[in-house]
Amino acid sequence: MNIQKKQQGFTLIELMIVIAIVGILAAIALPAYQDYTVRAKMSEALANLAEAKTSIAEYYAANGYMPTNATTAGFNSNPNTEIVASVKYTSTSGEPIIAAQINFEQIPGASADAYFALSGYTDSGRVLRWVCKPGDTSGANDMPAKYLPANCRG
Repeated sequence: MNIQKKQQGFTLIELMIVIAIVGILAAIALPAYQDYTVRAKMSEALANLAEAKTSIAEYYAANGYMPTNATTAGFNSNPNTEIVASVKYTSTSGEPIIAAQINFEQIPGASADAYFALSGYTDSGRVLRWVCKPGDTSGANDMPAKYLPANCRG
């Protein structure tokens, strides 16, 4: 009578293959997750820019010209939160630019604060249109494109 013993459990090689697969998946997922969390933090900056955008548009609609500074426009240019250090406003030749200054601690590998901005242009009927772009008015310290909100990467 030949009684065969049934295998119980996994072999060492099978366990090593599973661990290798999990390691590979983790190596891919962690950087993608880190990028995702930074992009999620940029929603706070977009909210600050939306406040400024609304204030500037209201001022322009009421007066027919751009406000001279953030105080005149009526928005908080110094939120100074963990993510957003400030919101800069400039208006050159009647075209407004508002830029969010992001604290460098929120951006992996950054050694200086980064910026992304909304650049406005006037349309007929005192309507302002906005275009998102990396950087501020100086062109220095642009936010890396992979961390920009989806409507700014495009």
